[in-house]
Amino acid sequence: MSSAPASNPRNRLPGASSAYLQQHAADPVNWYPWGEEAFAEASRRDLPILLSIGYASCHWCHVMARESFADAATAAVLNEGFVAIKVDREERPDIDGLYQQALQLLRRSHGGWPLTVFMSPEGVPFYGGTYFPREASGGQSALRDVLASVSTVWSERRADLARQDEALIAAMNAARPHASGPAIDPTVQDQAIQQLATAFDARHGGFGGAPKFPHPTDLDFLLQLDSDVGTPSPRTMVLASLRHMAEGGLFDQLGGGFFRYSVDPSWQIPHFEKMLCDSAMLLPLYADAWARTGDPLFRRVVELTVGWAERDMRADDGLFCSALAADGADGREGAVYLWDAAAVREPLSPVEWDLCSAHWGLIDPPGFEGKSWHLRVARSAEKLADTFDQPEAAVQAVIDGARGRLLNRRDDRARAARDGKTPTAWNALMVSALARAGAHCQRPDWTDAARRTLDALRSTRWQADVDGMDRLQSLPGVEGFLDDHAFLLDALLDLHDHAPQEGDLAFATRLADVMMMRFEDDASGGFFFTAHDALPLFHRAKPGLDAATPSGNGIAALALIRLGRRTGSTRYRQAAERCVRLFAATVRADPASHTRLLTAARLLDEGA
Repeated sequence: MSSAPASNPRNRLPGASSAYLQQHAADPVNWYPWGEEAFAEASRRDLPILLSIGYASCHWCHVMARESFADAATAAVLNEGFVAIKVDREERPDIDGLYQQALQLLRRSHGGWPLTVFMSPEGVPFYGGTYFPREASGGQSALRDVLASVSTVWSERRADLARQDEALIAAMNAARPHASGPAIDPTVQDQAIQQLATAFDARHGGFGGAPKFPHPTDLDFLLQLDSDVGTPSPRTMVLASLRHMAEGGLFDQLGGGFFRYSVDPSWQIPHFEKMLCDSAMLLPLYADAWARTGDPLFRRVVELTVGWAERDMRADDGLFCSALAADGADGREGAVYLWDAAAVREPLSPVEWDLCSAHWGLIDPPGFEGKSWHLRVARSAEKLADTFDQPEAAVQAVIDGARGRLLNRRDDRARAARDGKTPTAWNALMVSALARAGAHCQRPDWTDAARRTLDALRSTRWQADVDGMDRLQSLPGVEGFLDDHAFLLDALLDLHDHAPQEGDLAFATRLADVMMMRFEDDASGGFFFTAHDALPLFHRAKPGLDAATPSGNGIAALALIRLGRRTGSTRYRQAAERCVRLFAATVRADPASHTRLLTAARLLDEGA
């Protein structure tokens, strides 16, 4: 956590509601929150803006804060030559998404967090990166060197920057989807399957190499196909991936829930940050896989993950918090989750130790920095039953009992810091996850939990403004974005499918109407990420790409198709058709990155 001995009276973050901004409220940097005051100051002083975007549970955000933003000498350079703005990406996903896209065009590389962007007082970026260290190392420039170079360019090459600004805006406008060419036909789905098969890791499951992310939207696409055609087949890819992730260190073997990603290709050592959206996306996949296969591993993952969400993430207002930090109280990444062998052995009986040390890999060399163990399933209960000549059920019972005691011991440690934000979109994902898991696993208490979450969202985030217009908030005081509306509509329909209540469809139609009125492009089709009456940024995006969470346009199209089925209203289907038609060329160019829109196209083609 960033801190300083005393507050900086020119730092304008004290009093901010965001936990991330509060972490920087005592920095010697003269931080501004995003707003007119910062841009007016940059114009008045004719200075470039340093925009820093991160979030409270981000490990590398904390590292950069300790190294640079808490450093008085670096802060002096920043305060002299720049206007500094700090943004919480979970509070303002519109700003984060826009500048991530801009960085990718400027640098021809992926973005990430912390995002560090230099831009004009008009808000147009001209240079950026992610984490910059205090001292240059490993090919990375030191932040102070970057600050000096940017200052020189700003002073001496302003005309070049203006031309680059124009080119960037033109490139971003060109990247916006334009309806052209033929519609999406079944061959495009085949292309998506082949793309995923090419990227599939046959040895460890998942797609690509390290750092390795779960890709839940890709797995859901493959699972819904439920096909054994091809080598590897969609069914093989998804079930193998789910099994490897469940048995690896990406899954919290004691407490449930999934970490952000794995730093190795075999899912053994994660980046120890837990975000609500990741588990909310994976939970229904495991429940669906359990229903299709009866594999007890998948059921166990579902039960542990629901337990984690209710135990560690449920807030007092009935919603779920956004994330748990990767760092422990001592600032060490993963400290909450790492073990030495003696600490595991102490609360266990000799029989439990014999089984559990083999099961979780404690008889193998330590996997984290060569000195600590992060628990994983090194040997399954089935294999240990053969080794110890015991019934598998008895072995699993011993492991489950030991898990509970070890979790209690782990809970005695200083907990990972929790970001108390409760984003509407991510809570909507949890409503869908709990509704689907409750139905697949025949757990009406989980369905009830989904309903409680939906009711909390409706009572706290769905409100009428001074003109009597219904509005959905993303967070208290923050206007909702496309994802908030689309994900909540989809979640409401999921819950209505499995546990309908009177009034669900009336709320769904009103929510869909507000989404279409405030976000749909009437001229071209599709949906903007920001509402028509939102304060403008330098570019207005229409996101179609599925990333860590699915695209708002893809989910909007799917939800509108479903709502049209239930209500018989053609205008919802027509809005979905306009959206899919707009993105057709984009989907054809890279189908595996747009599986939600691809699924919507398939449903429309089937006459759904």
